[in-house]
Amino acid sequence: MKEVYPEFAEQVAFYAVGQDPSESIGLMEEYRIQQGYPWPVAKTPTKTLQDLRVLQASTKLAFDDRGVITYRAGHGGGDPAKWREVFQDLVDRASQ
Repeated sequence: MKEVYPEFAEQVAFYAVGQDPSESIGLMEEYRIQQGYPWPVAKTPTKTLQDLRVLQASTKLAFDDRGVITYRAGHGGGDPAKWREVFQDLVDRASQ
């Protein structure tokens, strides 16, 4: 995803959202920098993750501009070609 994200950074809002309630934003930010991730990090209430049925670490969700989930994958899901397809789909949906 690191390879593809820069192509879409100005068109797609992308956040890594922490699901471990014991992790602070500061800790998440340190990890983001250490791993060289270019996207921002965020926290959300556990209830939100439950409502979205996020049951495992590294769950990936894409939402269109209406809040509809357009992509869901678990740990390891999504190679660069798949992320290019997912991001392009989001851009296309937003321009309709």
